[in-house]
Amino acid sequence: MPSAVWSGAISFGLVTIPIRLLPAAEDHSIHFRRVHLEDMGLVRNRKICEIDGEEVTSDEIGKGYEVAKDKIIPISDDELADMPLPTAKAIDVVAFVDRDSIDQIRLGDTYYLEAAGEVAAKPYTLLRKALERSAKAAVAKYALRGRERLGLLSVRENAMVLHQMHWPDEVRDPAELAPAPVELDEGEIEGALALMDTMELDGVSGFRDAYTDAVEQLIRAKAEGRTPAAPKAEAKPGRVVDLMSALEQSVQQAKKSRGERGEGATVHDMPTRKKAAAKKTAKKAPARKTAAKKTGGRRPRSA
Repeated sequence: MPSAVWSGAISFGLVTIPIRLLPAAEDHSIHFRRVHLEDMGLVRNRKICEIDGEEVTSDEIGKGYEVAKDKIIPISDDELADMPLPTAKAIDVVAFVDRDSIDQIRLGDTYYLEAAGEVAAKPYTLLRKALERSAKAAVAKYALRGRERLGLLSVRENAMVLHQMHWPDEVRDPAELAPAPVELDEGEIEGALALMDTMELDGVSGFRDAYTDAVEQLIRAKAEGRTPAAPKAEAKPGRVVDLMSALEQSVQQAKKSRGERGEGATVHDMPTRKKAAAKKTAKKAPARKTAAKKTGGRRPRSA
C-alpha cells in the first residue's frame, strides 16, 4: 500500500475515528525527462528572479498574491499556519445525502480511509455499515494541502472512501457549450438506441491502456538496441454522410467486434427514415461572432 498523505480523524457526532488517508488510484503514465538532443544531457528547470536575473534557491522563495499588475502582497507560511482551520486534523461530517443526488462532475480525487489502530476498528466499522444500509453518503469538510476542502464519504467493499468534491463555484456552467438546436426524427434516435444496446457491457474492468503498452514496447526495444516494430494502424471506415447509414454500419461493426455475425447485425430492426425527412436539406447557419468574455479577478478562498 502507498504511504499515507494525511492522518487525522473522522468526526461523526460525538464519535471520533482515527484514520489515515491513502490514494485510491495509481499513476501508471510514462514520464519522460527533458534532454539536450545533441548530447542527451538532462535539461533542468532553473528558478530565476525576474528583477535581478539571478538564480535563487528554495530557501529564498516564498509565497505572494498578485492583487494587481505589478503589485504582489507577500504571505508567509507562518501567517497561513495561524489561520483558523478547525478541519486541519479532522474530517468533519456535516450532513448525509442520498448517493444518487450527487452530481458526478463535482467529484475529484479519490482516497481510501484506513482505520488507524485497533481503537478505530469498531467506530470505523459502525460508520461503514451505517452508510451501506442507508444507501447514503456523508458530506464532510477537511483540510488538505493548505486549503479547506469538501468531501464525500462512501463505501467500497469493506473500506470507506473519501471523494474530494469541487466547491459549487468551481464547476463551470456548460450552457454556453451546447450546440445550436437541430432537428432529429424518431428513427435517428431509435437507431442510436440500437447501437447503445449492441455496445452494452456489464462493466469496464476489461479495458487496458493500449497507448501506454505501446510506449513501453517502444522503450524496451530501444533500450535493447532493437528496431521498434511499426505500430499497427487500425482500419478506418469510409466517411458516411447519412446519419442512419452511419448508425447501421456502427451496429454491424459492434457485432463483429464482439464475435457475432455481422450480416444483418441489429438488435432490433433499424427504423427507416421517411422519404420526406430524407429530402430535407439542412440550412447552414451563418457564423456568429462571439464577444470576448470579460473575466474579473477571483477573490482567493481562505485556506
